[in-house]
Amino acid sequence: MKTLEIFLVFLRLGLVSFGGPIAHLGYFRGEFVSRRKWLSEEAYADIVALAQFVPGPASSQTGFALGVLRGGLGGGLAAWVGFTLPSALLMLLAAYGLHYAQSSIAQGALHGLKLLAVAVVAQAVWSMGRSLCPDRLRAGFALGMAALLIAVPNGPLQLAAIASGASFGFLFLRGLERPHATPLGVKTGHRAAWAAISAYFLLLAGLPVAAAVSQNGTAALAEAFYRTGALVFGGGHVVLPLLQEAVVRPGWVPAGDFLAGYGAAQALPGPLFTIAAFLGAKASVGPGGALGAAVALAAIFLPGLLLVYGALPFWDRLRVKGPARGALDGINAAVVGILAAALYEPVWTSAVTRPLDAALALLAFAALAVARFPVLPVVLLAALAGALAAIA
Repeated sequence: MKTLEIFLVFLRLGLVSFGGPIAHLGYFRGEFVSRRKWLSEEAYADIVALAQFVPGPASSQTGFALGVLRGGLGGGLAAWVGFTLPSALLMLLAAYGLHYAQSSIAQGALHGLKLLAVAVVAQAVWSMGRSLCPDRLRAGFALGMAALLIAVPNGPLQLAAIASGASFGFLFLRGLERPHATPLGVKTGHRAAWAAISAYFLLLAGLPVAAAVSQNGTAALAEAFYRTGALVFGGGHVVLPLLQEAVVRPGWVPAGDFLAGYGAAQALPGPLFTIAAFLGAKASVGPGGALGAAVALAAIFLPGLLLVYGALPFWDRLRVKGPARGALDGINAAVVGILAAALYEPVWTSAVTRPLDAALALLAFAALAVARFPVLPVVLLAALAGALAAIA
């Protein structure tokens, strides 16, 4: 029953989590830290830090880790399937030729959901900032990281920010008083963890050989998407140049179709990595259609999930040790800075283009953070407000 509960919770989030990976982290925090209290703010931030630190889609890896902590490997897979399924099915329909409505009302509703994402991320930044940056030292570091990332918007720089946070914390936060970090309670054994990490490297090395030797289109498709998922840091929009290199340059997917899939992915809830379903269905190599979509989707997500599953027990033990706690406190401050920078770019800049947008985003923030309305009715109200604003 616990696995079913996890699946249903993440399925609901997969249906309403608009706004991209940073917004997803805000939705997860609201659902599992504030509402359901599955874990503490500090534990959640440590999981986000792990997901930021290893390759793959950070929000999906965070959701998978939350599922693992709640219900073991089955819970992790239930969380991933539930969160991924809605947008994956919609991307498959798009590949089959489903044309999204282009009316002003439909576009206005989508714009309203983008404004909701502004409110969700702002709430997460405010709440996590108060909890994880309680003193001037950490708050100043987080603000400095945010300013740097806003001034130099570069995906790989996020990894440098995480590393800088670890160094900062190790040097300056080791002596600060803090409550003892409670273990996450990871049930994954070390043997299973090492098996997952080994599988990550074996597939990364073995799939290119298998594709070259077999000359099989399905193997080539799986190798291209696995390599992309295994080597991308930051997730989200950072994966798009790598995907373009993997499928457009060899001529598997026309450039126009690639851009159409990118546009559809941005309009949908759930992880942006589900663009793989669209590309796998459209690719001229491999089985194409639904089977091609399934191969590409599994291949692009698999490496990130393997790494998180393998790293969780070691991360859990590391985060409670005294010498490592200061480094993790610094990493958490860096995470707050990364979220604050993302609140501006791309969340704010892509959604707020006029004073009315700012007003609607502020009202959505008040509904979530002050009135504490549930997310679903706020989603519906945001869509309605955006549609009405488009025809006003």
